[in-house]
Amino acid sequence: MPALEPAEPKGLIEMAKFVFIYRPPKNYAPGSDDATAAWMTWFGALGANIVDPGDQVFERTAVGGVVADSDLGGYSVITADDLASARELANGCPGLQEGFIVEVGKLAERS
Repeated sequence: MPALEPAEPKGLIEMAKFVFIYRPPKNYAPGSDDATAAWMTWFGALGANIVDPGDQVFERTAVGGVVADSDLGGYSVITADDLASARELANGCPGLQEGFIVEVGKLAERS
């Protein structure tokens, strides 16, 4: 008797994963209560799109070139339908009000 292959789940669509790279301005001082609350509110609004909320970066170095006016500040991994949808989600980042740059990149899909 041949081995049975597991059935593919029907109706499930796996969304693509994207990384948000947060780049605060060079002299940014993190940690105000208002800023923390704004970030937590935004993460709450992202809801099920968050794969990994990520973390802040406190020490950094670079090999090759660097972005002159900003530092690596942190990252998050989210899901979205496409790059345009991920960019739209990134538009809500509270760091943008404080001069952050948010880079959005689609992660490679593993097969």
